[in-house]
Amino acid sequence: AALLRLAVLLPLAAPLVATLPTSPVPITARATPHEPVFFSWDAGAVTSFPIHSSCNATQRRQIEAGLNEAVELARHAKAHILRWGNESEIYRKYFGNRPTMEAVGAYDVIVNGDKANVLFRCDNPDGNCALEGWGGHWRGANATSETVICDRSYTTRRWLVSMCSQGYTVAGSETNTFWASDLMHRLYHVPAVGQGWVDHFADGYDEVIALAKSNGTESTHDSEALQYFALEAYAFDIAAPGVGCAGESHGPDQGHDTGSASAPASTSTSSSSSGSGSGATTTPTDSPSATIDVPPNCHTHEGGQLH
Repeated sequence: AALLRLAVLLPLAAPLVATLPTSPVPITARATPHEPVFFSWDAGAVTSFPIHSSCNATQRRQIEAGLNEAVELARHAKAHILRWGNESEIYRKYFGNRPTMEAVGAYDVIVNGDKANVLFRCDNPDGNCALEGWGGHWRGANATSETVICDRSYTTRRWLVSMCSQGYTVAGSETNTFWASDLMHRLYHVPAVGQGWVDHFADGYDEVIALAKSNGTESTHDSEALQYFALEAYAFDIAAPGVGCAGESHGPDQGHDTGSASAPASTSTSSSSSGSGSGATTTPTDSPSATIDVPPNCHTHEGGQLH
């Protein structure tokens, strides 16, 4: 009798088992799916220095290579400071007992800062490349984000791989011997990099050393001190490891090409976005600078810097 009742119930149970779900209900059937919000905090970042269309292929390649070396030089200077701080003899030589943060930041802005508001060009819009000895110049009030590289740079600048050779010493040679340090100097003139803070407080190697010894506040944002430190740290750590090529000073005015003492800061109308050749960026320009009469016992550095 029991077997008979089981036989009768089995057909009734089978459909119940068959109707049970074999897998969970999909999430989409139980809730509205979350729509992800895509956000890039650094959207639009410019990581390479823009170069104007007025530069031909060979000029562009050399400027790009020079800028890459400027970044390399700044990166190593920053790394040296982060490793040794102001225990480094080289650091104390150029910056005295100043805290390290300002110098680290001055190098880091070249390495990692956004490069949108910097432009290198080759078309000599202000006519200053005609001035004797000029390898380039910051355009100043004509276009604060722009730097002109003149033909002289391509025949006189050297690469970092040749550091500590051919008679070069940090103290006895010009800071603009190398593309790297020359372009570092030019970058600090541009507001997006120097930020109106890195400036010329010392002129030449001897004054840079004296500035560091005075323990004033300017050394860690002095343009020349930043160049000299970067060069000596690279020479000692990389070019000739543990030896370097510090050398000795040969005069009070190292580090600059000098132009005519009465050279005008700008001799022609500044370029604009409607000028010859479209640029990598559009930069508004002001009226050209007026001619500068240099007082006796003063001189202009390459780019119109007056000392």
